[in-house]
Amino acid sequence: MAPTRKRANRAANHDLQRVITGCDASGNALAHRLNQLATANGLSTSYTHTSWANWTRRGIMPAAHVRPLIAQVLTERLGRPVSLSEIGLDIQDGLDSSIGLDFARDLPGAIHTATRFWSQVDRRDLLASAGIALASYTAPVRRWLTTPADTDASSTTTAAFRRVGQADIDELLAAADEARWWDSRYGGGNWRASAIMSCLKERAAPLLHGSYNDATGKQLFSATAQLSRLAGWTAFDSGDQALAERHYIQGLRQAKAAADIPLGGYILACMALQSTLSGFHDDAIDMVEGAYQRTNGVATPRVRAFFKLIEARVWARAGHARSADAALVVAERLLDEADGRSGDDPVWIDFFTYQRLAADAVEIQRDLGRPAQAVGWSAHATACTDTYARAYAIRQSVLGSTHVQGYHPDLEAAVHHGHQAVTALGGVRSARAMDYLNELLARLDRWRGDPAVRTLTHRARTELLTS
Repeated sequence: MAPTRKRANRAANHDLQRVITGCDASGNALAHRLNQLATANGLSTSYTHTSWANWTRRGIMPAAHVRPLIAQVLTERLGRPVSLSEIGLDIQDGLDSSIGLDFARDLPGAIHTATRFWSQVDRRDLLASAGIALASYTAPVRRWLTTPADTDASSTTTAAFRRVGQADIDELLAAADEARWWDSRYGGGNWRASAIMSCLKERAAPLLHGSYNDATGKQLFSATAQLSRLAGWTAFDSGDQALAERHYIQGLRQAKAAADIPLGGYILACMALQSTLSGFHDDAIDMVEGAYQRTNGVATPRVRAFFKLIEARVWARAGHARSADAALVVAERLLDEADGRSGDDPVWIDFFTYQRLAADAVEIQRDLGRPAQAVGWSAHATACTDTYARAYAIRQSVLGSTHVQGYHPDLEAAVHHGHQAVTALGGVRSARAMDYLNELLARLDRWRGDPAVRTLTHRARTELLTS
């Protein structure tokens, strides 16, 4: 039996008892189901009705890794989500700071790692650092590049609560589509971003422990990989790099389980962007080049064009103009090829149009110290300011900083774009977008005595949470 610990005051857990009472199930039935779930998660347990009595009436606290399974048993019985806080099991135990960083070799291990991470990710003492620890990406990237697809995604365990169907997968995909829209419009720090984690913890995790054939399993893992990537992206956008790192690793593992190589490459490209914006350009190049090479023949031109665009951004950040130019040319060519096709792109790449390429090209040219070329690209970077408010704000900040490059800075234009960025950010919660605005303000600091610059700086400080 897994170890337990006593409550400090040995008080009865009335919250847990109340929920159990609502289940109308015997202690033996609950214990039997808990042992089944534990076995499915690679744990060896022998709980009985006495165990449940210990947890409810005698002040005994179950082991931390068992608590999410108890909540899952009750979730299944009641047909609604049951959180750890609802049943009095959200006690702070100082969890392992490495949780979520494992990239399991086998599928059962991958399911266990992901669902354990999702069940505890809202713990604020979970992570030791807010920064990226790039060494954590080494094993996941290497293992994905070596074998990017599992051979069998089926689950026929007798411990499965129910069989997973198409309606379950459609629900997860609909949640991913909605989350993508909210992220683009309001930023990763918007309160609705928490819905992604709720979906992973309360809907996706139980499904992964269900029963499904290989075809259904691949669809299920692809859906959870999309949600994991979105969770990583929103954390990255909010400035929580360590949390983003864990979500990306689990998303990459889920894509491997789905044998969805293009999606795995997309997640790897997101990891590369995070890495380069944190200053790790060489590692980012390895990631995005690996994504591009590994998806040859299996990803659509639009998907591979996006990889090349990210590669161009990394080379530009690293100051390698020739390599950045070459990657951007390939991205344009592939995107032209993609525009001549229809119906074969995955839905998660539908945002990548020529306008998006042009917007990133503005930043590429800015990073290479080419203000004239950056301004030229900006004419093609039109996008809906409502749907893509964060992207618009970032582009305005980049354009502003572009106008103060070179020997003939255009201060008026820089300030104008700064005001546009501030206006757009009024409804956006994005630490990443704020970083771009702060970078513009830093470049304008040499003119801090100018009334227009003072006005912009004052507006940014008073209307937004700039640093």
